[in-house]
Amino acid sequence: MSFSNLTDMHTHSDHSFDGNHSCMLLCESAVDKGLNVIAITDHCEIDSKNLDFRAFCTNQFFETYKAKRFFEGQLLVLQGLELGQAIYNKELAESILCKFSYDFILGSVHNLENMEDFYFLDYKNFNVYELLQKYFEAVYALCLWNRFDSLAHLTYPLRYIKGNAKIDIDLSHFSDIIEQILKTVAQNGKALEINTSGLFLALNETLPPESIVKRFKELGGEYITIGSDSHYHNKLGAGIEEGMALAKKCGFEYAAIYQKREPVMLPIK
Repeated sequence: MSFSNLTDMHTHSDHSFDGNHSCMLLCESAVDKGLNVIAITDHCEIDSKNLDFRAFCTNQFFETYKAKRFFEGQLLVLQGLELGQAIYNKELAESILCKFSYDFILGSVHNLENMEDFYFLDYKNFNVYELLQKYFEAVYALCLWNRFDSLAHLTYPLRYIKGNAKIDIDLSHFSDIIEQILKTVAQNGKALEINTSGLFLALNETLPPESIVKRFKELGGEYITIGSDSHYHNKLGAGIEEGMALAKKCGFEYAAIYQKREPVMLPIK
């Protein structure tokens, strides 16, 4: 199936600690790949101990603005952030959101408080069900905070627990809190992200999977965003059409992009 209105709402430039390529190169690749919209959403990990937030935010906002202006008429470039662990320092998160006029904010949790990213954990040393319960509780708290536009990769730890460590997880153990997360996102008028990165990793599914996207729709969810979570220019747009097909299968006729923090609905066709 081939779609128009191709949008990648989750990408990382070299302003991210794990990014690799400039904003300009990302945008050039997006044009080459036929994308209509790209959101540059670099990591802003609020609990980072070594990030100079003022320098990072200023430089990233300036570079994304330059790309936005340069590619005007060829590509809609949205200035964004992936705001990680905002609930661990709400005051700092709020100050960043107030200072810079972003188009789009992803909300995410990559680690439990005072712990490493789920990517780095050795799961032989943990009860994974206890970890996941605490993770979903943190995500729920983030949703109650409600200062983002789209909830990123709801099942993020499964990339590493299920995908890399090959530990099978029964998500029904967390059905109650996942239900609360989805209800809160829907009732607050926020979006749920279909993150396509897992399609090209050992996990072999979107984050979250189809069943959760479908349940979000059933609970009244109106907005979804679709993003590759690319950290390389040549990975831009990976899985976006699969994500659009999944959204359509789950009952969504539109995918959202955000301009000045307001949703704009693009038909999935």
